[in-house]
Order: sequence, then structure tokens, then C-alpha cells
Amino acid sequence: MAKVDYSAVGRRKKAVARVRLVPGDGKVVINKRDIDNYFGLATLKMTVRQPLVLTSTSNFDVMVNVCGGGLAGQAGAIRHGISRALCKADPELRAALKKAGFLTRDPRMKERKKYGLKAARRAPQFSKR
Repeated sequence: MAKVDYSAVGRRKKAVARVRLVPGDGKVVINKRDIDNYFGLATLKMTVRQPLVLTSTSNFDVMVNVCGGGLAGQAGAIRHGISRALCKADPELRAALKKAGFLTRDPRMKERKKYGLKAARRAPQFSKR
């Protein structure tokens, strides 16, 4: 018998999350560490679990490999990946996830530094003399 699992990729800023949903009891494992050990802030844990809470899904274990970016970007990437995998698992959940905005790839990226400036928009300090 083939083991059923659903996989998807989620992205946010520079972070890329490869998500697998396997039948289980609702555990979330990120880079071979439990979610409580990986994310310290409760808001980031909540961000990751939002698609599961919205769809009342607790019959899948979530296995995630995530790299790049910071913790907030990684949490957003994982949320995006979980949402896409849930759509593959049950296409009827798509409407609710889309309405909540979890399927939309957030296009906001860091702006590049321009020459003559100290950062993307920060100009050198002005001095009259």
C-alpha cells in the first residue's frame, strides 16, 4: 500500500519552505525540530498553524524543510506551503484558504541598494559646511 502524502513549496521574501503533509495527529516538525523548539515567539507559531486552524485539520503531521531569510519570513513561507499542500489534499478547502489570503504569494521583497546612497533610499547626511 502506498503511503499518501502531499507536498508543496511555500515562499516569502528570501525564505523557501518545502512542506510535506503525512497522515498523523497534527505534529509540526521544522528542520527535524519541534515547532516549539524552532520558533520562540508565539506569534510565529500562530502564523504557521493558521491554515490548519482555519480548516480544522488535525489529521496530518506537517514535516517542513525551510531555508533562507529570517524567522518571520520562514513562518510566512511555511504558512504558504501548508496552505498549498492542504489544497492538494482537499480541493474543497481552497475557497476558505484563498479568502483568508494564505494562497497568495506575498510579492514584497527587499529593495536593492542604489549607488550614491547608503541604503535603498537613505541618502548621505547633509552638511552645510
